[in-house]
Amino acid sequence: MTLHSDALAVLTAWRAPTPAQDALRERYVAHLADHADGVFRSCRPDHLTASTLVMSADGSQVLLTLHAKANRWFQFGGHLEPSDGSLLAAATREATEESGLAGLALDQVPVQLSEHAVPFCGGVDDGLLVHHLDVRFLAVAPPAAVHLVSEESLDVRWWPADALPDPDADLLELVALARERLAQSTSASGSSPGGGSSLAAADQPSR
Repeated sequence: MTLHSDALAVLTAWRAPTPAQDALRERYVAHLADHADGVFRSCRPDHLTASTLVMSADGSQVLLTLHAKANRWFQFGGHLEPSDGSLLAAATREATEESGLAGLALDQVPVQLSEHAVPFCGGVDDGLLVHHLDVRFLAVAPPAAVHLVSEESLDVRWWPADALPDPDADLLELVALARERLAQSTSASGSSPGGGSSLAAADQPSR
């Protein structure tokens, strides 16, 4: 299966948590149907990206990166590469590279979709800003995990989930949906949410 076909299959099957999220899902599916290269940055002005919200096992903390170009706190993520076998693989690679955390296990089912204009991603094409069509996943930090700061970040830090440093509506929704997913995993006594990895098994992160 190609990366494009994997992304199309994942998004076609995804059960969105809200009507607004389902409208975005349909937008992503239409984009992929119209663009054979829609998963790569070469597709302009819009292309898919993949990201991961890393949380503590109890959902009380989130690990965020201070993005060097945007100078804002985000979850880990970035562009898909031809070597990525799937959306999940791309999200795992980006989270691992940007956090320095080894052994991250992501829930296999996306948590949230987010379309946003990105002025620093190659500027403007035909008068239109580049848009990232982000597919967002959830991971729990491995036991005794120690994070690092990558070249793409100014800082990487744990924050209380209810006291985010940059609490815009998009990030607040992502954290809320991720905590709900994590709670579902915990209540299922270790079974993985949506057929994904067993997220509740990890311990609290190192500080």
